[in-house]
Amino acid sequence: MRQSEKLDILGRRILNASRTELVLAMRFLAAPLNALDYVMDLTTTTVGSDAVYIRFNPDYLFHLYMEEPARLNRTYFHMLLHCLFGHLFASERFAEEALWNLSADIAAEAVIDSMETDGIRRITSDYRESVYEKLRAAVGVLTAEKLYHYFLEQPSRDLEEEERMAREFHADDHGFWRRPREEGEKEEDGQQEQPPLPVLPPAELKLVEEQWKKDAARVQSELDLLSKEASKETGALYWTLSLQNAKHTDFRKYLRRFAVVREEARPDPDTFDMGLYTYGLQHYGNLPLIEELEIREAKKIDALVIAIDTSASCAGAQVQRFLNEAAGILKRQESFFHRVDVRIIECDDRVQRELQFSDVKEIERYADAFTVQGGYGTDFRPVFAHLAEARARGELKNLRALLYFTDGYGTYPDTAPPYETAFLFVRDADHDERNVPPWALKVYM
Repeated sequence: MRQSEKLDILGRRILNASRTELVLAMRFLAAPLNALDYVMDLTTTTVGSDAVYIRFNPDYLFHLYMEEPARLNRTYFHMLLHCLFGHLFASERFAEEALWNLSADIAAEAVIDSMETDGIRRITSDYRESVYEKLRAAVGVLTAEKLYHYFLEQPSRDLEEEERMAREFHADDHGFWRRPREEGEKEEDGQQEQPPLPVLPPAELKLVEEQWKKDAARVQSELDLLSKEASKETGALYWTLSLQNAKHTDFRKYLRRFAVVREEARPDPDTFDMGLYTYGLQHYGNLPLIEELEIREAKKIDALVIAIDTSASCAGAQVQRFLNEAAGILKRQESFFHRVDVRIIECDDRVQRELQFSDVKEIERYADAFTVQGGYGTDFRPVFAHLAEARARGELKNLRALLYFTDGYGTYPDTAPPYETAFLFVRDADHDERNVPPWALKVYM
């Protein structure tokens, strides 16, 4: 057996041992942990992943295993998080490679440091704690995308501090991540040793990306089933995955779910016959034989309730985001009939204020000047009780949907109302969706 084959076999055994420890400590990660194969790769001086293989330099791997086996487990898990969070696939969208690498490493390490799982747990340094505290105060849940934009948008970037953070949070080689080529850039034949297995073409890479998305969603579902006692062991993994897996919603498409068909007083060009119209004008002067109907059937919304959580757990910027999204919905006049029953409810642990609109033009005027009241605890039940009382009085007979903008921290009702309910979360803000009842929809902005 050649020396290279022996090194490859030994490296695989070391990584298998690390994977076994991680599976025993976190069984909900068994499937994604088994998704990565191993290959010895001398183009790297350390270890890295391309979402298909963990590519390792045997010399680095042997020393790490002998000297710091716990660090090897963390490095393995670090690479797995890059795959689950999609950092490898998203790197093409971010121009500054070094900044994206830093953001991805901080996001992965923040999750690992938040977990109290055997095999990866260690005491977090004061420097790391100060970095996490500062960044969480600025962006909330630490995702790579949010961190990248935060660093990029700083009026005066501290490059020395960024370099220090890069050294602190670096764990693996990102050289196997797919990145855009500069215009005119070509491969240098013979200048660099080629990896033993080539990087996947875009079509196959897309399939790999979709599989990792499914694995991430599966892990999130597994975490949903864990008891609250296990939350310390899983740390921030659930929250980061929930933000990563959340999908943006086109409200125009979403609102069509609640549209009804009825007649409205508007000309119907579809029933207009230009031939008969011009025939009458030609033969009888100014007397057309037919005119278009002045009513037509339309599928639009005639009743809608939007509740806005103004409790203390929702930051001012988040409430403003709620207001902006609500205003955006209400300004889409093509989604509503001229005569409507639309209500805006501002609430925390009680109904603070209710605004009622019967004309679509009134909606647009109020949408430009929203203000909020509240700032206490969160209880979703008063809104549902308030609407039940209104329906008992004969109001909101055609109500088909309640859209509830919230961060999810609060008490939900036990029983489903006779209309559809959707709790709307801001994708890149702190939120808790775990206790949303099964009869309600979860929608992400």
